Amino acid sequence: MGEHRRALVLGGGGQTGIAWMYGLLAGLAADGIDLTGADLVVGTSAGSAVGANVAAGRDVQALLAAQLTPPEGEIAAHLGLRLAARYGIAALAGPRDARRVRARIGRMALATGTVPESDRLATIGARLGGADWPTDRELRITAVDAHTGDFRVFTRDDGVPLATAVAASCAVPGVWPPVSAAGTRWIDGGVRSMANADLAAGYGRVVVLAPMSGGLGSAVPPRVQAEALGALGRVAFVEPDRRSRRAFGRNVLDPARRPGAARAGRAQSAAVAAEVARVWR
Repeated sequence: MGEHRRALVLGGGGQTGIAWMYGLLAGLAADGIDLTGADLVVGTSAGSAVGANVAAGRDVQALLAAQLTPPEGEIAAHLGLRLAARYGIAALAGPRDARRVRARIGRMALATGTVPESDRLATIGARLGGADWPTDRELRITAVDAHTGDFRVFTRDDGVPLATAVAASCAVPGVWPPVSAAGTRWIDGGVRSMANADLAAGYGRVVVLAPMSGGLGSAVPPRVQAEALGALGRVAFVEPDRRSRRAFGRNVLDPARRPGAARAGRAQSAAVAAEVARVWR
């Protein structure tokens, strides 16, 4: 694909991760570093919502401004110790190969009562503001089959509505309902990796924004994937600094934490601008 082809990888991180990434993108754009012109956008979980809006050409300054207003129509959820324990049990209660671990997490998600799938799709649709699959660049949205554990990358060629693909990628197991598409049901792409940065292999310049550095079950950490890409081209890996982590708080799914996370991302952009510019330009 050439050393000058550029990829933007956006990882998972809940409501706070979305706000933080918009803050970073807006701050970097204000400094003349426009990541929205990427040839490829890879979105996982929270990053799928950000990636869909970026790839559709929505203005990042306006998207950031929306994060600074009181949340309306968003349902608060919680990632707590009980859910973490359920992930641990699913990961350890059988063969350890990655696909089977993902399938067990998927079965747990299918058996958990959550809000109706239609409500979740409406929430995601509102986040996207009517955005559709882009035709001028490639957008890849990640998800995992809840029944088999198979990894899937949705693109515009699959015939799945963009909002459905994003909802699938954002379907945190045990929190949000698995999403129906392509004849099965799907859970969060972060179950495979919180960033799935390996999908940017072959691009010479890659920027990875990773709100969360860990993962679920057997998920591969984003930094490990970014380091592997670094052996093949220029890579900038950005994760939350101390101020941003404090802004996230203990519950990344709390919409009330969005404004603080957005401001923290905007502030952090100045500290990472030089590193990102060396890669992007």
